[in-house]
Formats: sequence, structure tokens, C-alpha cells
Amino acid sequence: MGPSSSSGFYVSRSVALLLAGLAATLLLALAALAALYGYCARVPPSELGGLGVSDAASSPPDRQEEPTGTPKSGPAGKPSVTTARDDWRPPGPWDHLRLPRWLVPLHYELELWPRLRPDEFSKRLDFSGRVNITVHCRVATARLLLHSLFLDCQRAEVRGPLSAGTEDATVGRVPVDDVWFPLETQYMVLELGEALQPGSRYELQLSFSGMVYQDTREGLFLNVYTDQGERRALLASQMEPTFARNVFPCLDEPALKATFNITIIHHPIYVALSNMPQLGQTEKEDANGNQWTVTTFHTTPRMPTYLVALAVCDCDHVSRTERGKEIRIWARKDAIASGHADFALNITGPIFSFLEDLFNISYPLPKTDIIALPIFDNHAMENWGLLMFDESLLLLQPDDQLTGKKALISYIVSHEIGHQPQKWFGNLVTMNWWNNIWLKEGFASYFEFGIINYFNPKLPRNAVFFYNILHGVLREDHALVSRAVSTKVENFTETSEINKLFDLFTYHKGASIAWMLSGFLNEHLFISALKSYLQTFSYSNAEQDDLWRHFQMAVDDQSKILLPATVKTIMDSWTHRSGFPVITLNVSTGVMRQEPFYLGKVKNQTLLNPNDTWIVPILWIKNGTAQSLVWLDKNSKVFPEMQVSDSDHDWVILNLNMTGYYRVNYDKLGWKKLNQQLEEDHKAIPIIHRLQLIDDAFYLSKNNYVEIETALDLTKYLAKEDEIIVWYAVLVNLVTRDPGSDVNNYNIYPLLKKYLLKRLNSTWNIYSTIILENVAALQDDYLALISLERFFETACSLGLEDCLQLSRELFSKWLNNPEYEIPYPIQSVILCYGIALGSDKEWDFLLDVYTNTTEEEERIQLAYAMSCSKDPWILNRYMEYAITTSLFAFNETNIIEIVAASEVGRYIAKDFLVNNWQAVSERYGTQSLVNLAYLIGRTISTDSQIMELQQFFSNMLGEHQKTTVHAKLRTVKNQNLKTKKQSTRIAEWLRRNT
Repeated sequence: MGPSSSSGFYVSRSVALLLAGLAATLLLALAALAALYGYCARVPPSELGGLGVSDAASSPPDRQEEPTGTPKSGPAGKPSVTTARDDWRPPGPWDHLRLPRWLVPLHYELELWPRLRPDEFSKRLDFSGRVNITVHCRVATARLLLHSLFLDCQRAEVRGPLSAGTEDATVGRVPVDDVWFPLETQYMVLELGEALQPGSRYELQLSFSGMVYQDTREGLFLNVYTDQGERRALLASQMEPTFARNVFPCLDEPALKATFNITIIHHPIYVALSNMPQLGQTEKEDANGNQWTVTTFHTTPRMPTYLVALAVCDCDHVSRTERGKEIRIWARKDAIASGHADFALNITGPIFSFLEDLFNISYPLPKTDIIALPIFDNHAMENWGLLMFDESLLLLQPDDQLTGKKALISYIVSHEIGHQPQKWFGNLVTMNWWNNIWLKEGFASYFEFGIINYFNPKLPRNAVFFYNILHGVLREDHALVSRAVSTKVENFTETSEINKLFDLFTYHKGASIAWMLSGFLNEHLFISALKSYLQTFSYSNAEQDDLWRHFQMAVDDQSKILLPATVKTIMDSWTHRSGFPVITLNVSTGVMRQEPFYLGKVKNQTLLNPNDTWIVPILWIKNGTAQSLVWLDKNSKVFPEMQVSDSDHDWVILNLNMTGYYRVNYDKLGWKKLNQQLEEDHKAIPIIHRLQLIDDAFYLSKNNYVEIETALDLTKYLAKEDEIIVWYAVLVNLVTRDPGSDVNNYNIYPLLKKYLLKRLNSTWNIYSTIILENVAALQDDYLALISLERFFETACSLGLEDCLQLSRELFSKWLNNPEYEIPYPIQSVILCYGIALGSDKEWDFLLDVYTNTTEEEERIQLAYAMSCSKDPWILNRYMEYAITTSLFAFNETNIIEIVAASEVGRYIAKDFLVNNWQAVSERYGTQSLVNLAYLIGRTISTDSQIMELQQFFSNMLGEHQKTTVHAKLRTVKNQNLKTKKQSTRIAEWLRRNT
């Protein structure tokens, strides 16, 4: 998720002093700002509504600030409403990102009234609301802190202390003297006329209003879309991680769980959804005589504010019952009528049942709603009882049956359901603070593969995990990366820093570490520890160490698995450090050592602290047979059993099934033995390890750990390789899409073409025949479906005549008969080469299809295909269309950039910019000009070329952008020089082996 919008307007002390003579003007400006950003209105306490917060079994650790005394009230005892600013606000707990532990929420009564009408959704959309928060006071305080952002607060009152179970209207009131807003930390501060009493309960009552946005998915947001030929709108929410405060004043931290009674007021044409089933409906008339429906919902279990969810929509649904509980999938009426939600509906119930049985914990809610949103930047969200998905990740069209789309939907549905009944750092057991977010998301990512494997036991789980998770994160992680997965978020000073934690490391590195933990224990022990953990902390909060403690208990209760240290010590070595190790084995001596992985290693670059090492589980095989687990808990260690003899059939591979989060290197003899085995009998080495050897060797060579020749030697056997996923790994590493890649080097291209085409021809014949004769045979071959596009694309790019001819034939079939469907696994390749090999006839046909297509995914695919033309005049016309016609006005794909990314288009785009850079900037923003500078300059290798490009862009870029571009181009130049040196060695190797 993206960072929160900035808020606040600050003036330094020095400037404030200089402006002292303009005090009256400044006060007027501040009043205007208060009206703009939304702060509490000045009203007498007698007119205020109320709020409250709740008790919890556990609360976040916090600073030991003492609550401050009672402030003075404003004129006539009215609360004084101010906007906190750095130049005058007193220091206090509002300067910190975390709430003090003075109050603990028990229950929210929340009513929201979004003014969404079926005929007015294109205008500014407002909402109003009321919230009563019952709180338990733990420390005497005359100041209350709540979270609130971009909300106008009309009423504020504090009732209490409350007696148990009382609803008496005569309960006392605590005076509210002042309400003010420290904008930077997103708080609302209530200054009280007297201190609250520790041990007592109070009810905080607030009335507020705010805005609904279309251009962001934070808090309440609007989707405008087309359904049944009409423009429609729906309202949905996204509260994670810190956006509940955009919707209602609350204590917006994950540890502060409470129960919720939610009421939504909406137009009668719409359906209102929330976490719980509907309790009842009544009618309400507004001041203008318009009728509204008031929908109330049952009380939720205790949950954090980030799981509060609601939707107001004009959708249809399909439903089924699983173990007595209703499951409904909501989507556009067209999609429901076409059966696009059926696949998701049919897999959701069995996934719930599998997880219930696995953990022996029943799903605690009486229903599950899942809604497909036309636009949802966050892709999916696990709100308890109301899951939200981008429709592209939930709905399956009939022509998607042969694609990897089914698997993608299965993975994402499994991930989000994994949060529901059992997911420990998630809905049932929630993290105390955001530094443990990797456990919530990382373990959900881990479990999605276990779920899918259960329903598809023939699916090679380790290869699928490598492709979807491990391959990508190992390419982004390194020793100097900015953070570890377990981050000290309590030291953050801005909420946006929390939002940035939802990244590749949280999801994929977290999943990889969970994968490793399961690997060195076993599945039974792993699940047993999780069961114990869940039962202990259900409906509560926990820390990372609580989880490790339950794993340690499971380990201590058996004697088969022995660990070199406690589970906490082992796992802390992975979660509190950035990067990962490279494990190097000398098969002649049996010496194994570890060192951190660096991008572009330099000589003698090692650990800064010899004792600061990872505790590495080493699962391994020797001559195809799995061996006993060993541990590398030092910089280096000797394992005599890993030495190999002179026999041609003696070889060792570390990291069995790639369960460890590290890369593996060998000495020259170790690599030689593996290469010999591949050439003699590659099937003796499992598929997952052929993938591993290729990926590790090429990536280590790219970063100076091994010679490039070591990686290239592993490809000699490829003529016998018929597993297309292994070919995928080869092509991703050898024929990259990087701007300065070797395949774009004209000296290497003919050599690489000859070398690869000779070896891939056999695999090409197999899959091209299947594509032409029986594409349905690939329906359940997930590894083929995810590999075919890259394989066919490379074959065509290397000029394989059979591939080019196939592209002509299939594109021509489609052009002559639009009802014909190009086989989906290679559709993008056929479209691209159909255009590249065709004329303006083919291009105009594709433009016409684009014009009549509303599906965003398809439009993006077509936009990229149209950039594949080799005709300069067609590309020039394409870019002209992009900046002048309404046809491309709502397309987020930057046409100029995708044209510039092609080899021919790079020069065409540069010429086009000479006369059109202002129009390009207006259409796509100034950042597009910066991106184009990178794309056009991607092959530079001299300082004079940098100067030439800088001169070319001098009138287009601002000074800051020029500096940024210059630094980037120098980096590109240095990388290209490095690539050229390696390319020379690759060319020499190819000459010797072609």
C-alpha cells in the first residue's frame, strides 16, 4: 500500500517571529486552514455527542510519559478548537507515533452515512457519522488521544464513569474544554475539565464528517465503473494499516482490539455489507424529504480497527453454504450473470474447511462475503467476514480456463482466507505492533501454497514456490538492503513509514523464512506448534517471540529433531538482519563457509563482524540421495561427509528442495562434477535442483562470486532438457529483458542465436505441436503455462523461423475471423510478432480491437502489442494518437515509454520528443520525461553520450530532475561497461562451444 497523504502546514519559530506584526492575518489564515483540513467545531459541551474506547487483555508497550494536568478552558467554558503546529504546541505524547496506554478500547458503536446516490456519484461525495467508544481508563489523565485524519468533528463529549451494564442517561459527563489536532502524528486531542479515574469505564461520543475519494484507496473510496451498459458506482473501505482514522475517530493500533456494532445509512437501491451479517433495516428521511435505508449489523468479535470493513454497492451475488455458514461472492451484475464468480465460489468453501481441519479451530463468524471491486490497488484485503479483491484477481472468464489465471485466483483466495479463521498474525491472533507485519503476510503467503498443494497434489510445490516467491525476492535482497523483515517500527516518526512495510520483503521474504522453518522442522511439528499458539492467543495479541516460544515447546516435547540453538536464536538471525548468506562448499576438503550476499561483490568483502552470522540449516543430497540435516552456525565449518571422490558419479547439492533462504556456491571441482552429471544423465538431478543450479550460478556470476563460464557450462546439456520450467530459468538469466542485456549486443546475438536454437528445437517441437493440436492438454500443467510465454518469445526473438511462421498464421487466422481465439498461453507473443511481421493492415486491425475493448488487462496487452511494429511511421503515428486522441485518455499505460523500450522505438521516441515533449509531459507527467531519458539512454557507455543526452533533455527537465538523470545515466554507463566486459567472455565461450 502506498504512503498516506501528507497533512499539516507548519511555520518555523523564526518565521513566526518575523510575522508577529501580521498576527491578525495569520489567525485568519489558520482559521481557513482549520476549515479546509477539518477540525472540531467550537460548540458548548452540552451540545456535544460522544465517543469511547475499550479494554483489552493485552496492550502495546509504550513510553512512560505521565498524563498532563487539566488545561484551561476557552471563553465561557467552551472548548477551544486549535490546530497544533510545531511553533507553539507543547511537547507531549502527541509527538510520538504510538498512543500512550492511558485508555484501552472495549466497544465501538459506529454509524456511517455516505451520501452515495445512483444519479449523483460524479460529484463530490461526503459522508457523516457518529461513534461512541467505550473505554477502560488505566491511568488518571485529563487529556485523551485518539487517531483522526481529514475529518471534521462537530461534537465531542465524554460520559462516565459508567457502571457495569448501565444505559442510564443521567450518567455524569466530563467537561471537554478543548479539542485540537497534531496533524503530523494524526491525532485528535481532547482536553478535559477533570481527570478520568483509573479503573473506570467511560464513553467517548463524537460526531464527524469527511470526504470519499476516487483517486486513492485509503479509508472510504469510490469505484466508478460500467455494468449492464450503465455507469455505476460503489463504495468500499480499506482500513489497513492506518486508514481507519480517515473514516472515524478511533484508537487505530493493531493491539487495541474491540467489538464493533456497525450501522450504515445508504440509498435504498444499494446493498450494504459489513463484517457481520445484517441484523435489521429501518427507513430514515433526511431534511430534504429523501428516503434512506438504515442497515444494522450484528456485533463483531474483538478485532483491530484495520479489519473494520464496509461496502455499499449495486451488485449481484452467488452463494453456497459450507458447514452451515453462508459464503457469497459479490460482483458486477454482468460478471455474475456470465458465471465469472463461480470458480472463486467453488474453491472458497473447501479452503475454509481444509484450514479448519488443519488447525482444529472453527471459523468464528457466521458468514463470509467476498466482493470483487472493479478497481482495487491493494489487490486483496482479508477483512474479517468481508474480503475485498480486485476483480481481475477473483473473477474467471470462460476463456481463462487454459491460463495460469485459475492458479493465480486460487493462490490469492487461499492467502486471504488464510487470514480468516486460523491466521495467527492476522484476524484471530493479531500482532501487537506493525514490526511483526511480516508474520501476518509472510505466513499467509506460505500457507497459500500448502492449501493449493493439498487440492492439487500433483503440483510440484517446491518448483511453484521457487517461481512465485523465492526467485523474485532473492534478486532484490542483499546485505545492504535498507531493512530486515522484523523492523523497529516503534522508532518511525511518520505513519507513511508503516505503509511502506507492505512490500516484497514482508510478503515474499517472510514466506521464504516460514518455508525454511517448516523445512528444518517437519510439517507435523510445524502445524502442532501453530495449533498451540493459536489456542493460547485466540482473540488476543502476541509478539514474534510468543510464536517462537510455542515452536520451542513443540521441539522440547520430542527427541527426533535436535537444534543447535533455541528456535528464537535461530530465527532472530534471519529476521533481524537484512540480506541473506551465500553458502560455499569446497567438495575437496568438505569446508563450508558463509558470507553475506552483496550486489557486485568486491574482493575481500566479508562480514563486518566475524561472530555475526546466520544459523543456517543445510539440507543436502549426495549422488541423488537425501542426507541428514546439518547446521552451519559459524563463519566456516568442516563436513568430511561432503567430500567427493574422483568418481564421475560423485556429486553434492546443498539446499535440498530449496527450502533454505540462501544461495549456494561450490569450488571448481564441485561445479565440474555437477556439470558432468547434467551432461551424462540430467534426470538424476531433480527438476528443482536444475532450476537452482542455473539460477544460483548465473546470479552469482553477475555479482562476481563465480566466473560467467561456470554458469554457461551448465547449459551444455540443454539439448536433452525437456522441462520447460528449467528452460524458463535459463532464458530469464541468459536472454534477459534488461536494457543492456547480452542478447541486445550485436556481437553476441548471432552466436547466442546459433547456440540456443540448436538446443531448444526439441522442446519447441513438443510444445508447438501441443499448442496447434491440443492446447487443452496444458490445462493442468501449471509449470508449462507460466513458462510458455517466455519460451515462445525467446524463440521468435532469436529468429526461429517456425516461431515466426506460427505467429503469422495465428494472427492471420484471428484477423480473418475475430471469433477465433489465439491460444492464451502465448497470446501476447503472437500479437507482438503478428504486428512486427505485418503492415499497417495488422496494426489498424489491432487498434480497432483496442478501441472496442473495455477490459483493462486486455487493453494493456493490446497497447504493448501495437508498440512491436518495426515501421517508424506507424510508431510515430501511435505516439501521436497517445497524446492527441481521447481513445487513450484514460489508459494508464504510458505509450511513449513502451515505444521507447523497443529497439527501433528508442530512436523514434527520441525524435518524437523534439517537438512534442510538452504534450507528453502534460499527458503523462514530468516523471515520464525522466523515465524516457533512462530508456533512450539505456545503451550508453561513454561520458560524451551522457553529455549529449543531457543536452537533448536540457529544456525538458527541471534542475532537480537533471541532477537525478545525470546520476542515473552514470550508473547505467558503468553497468553497461561491466556488461560489455562480461559479454566479451560470453562471446569467447560461445565461439568455443557452438
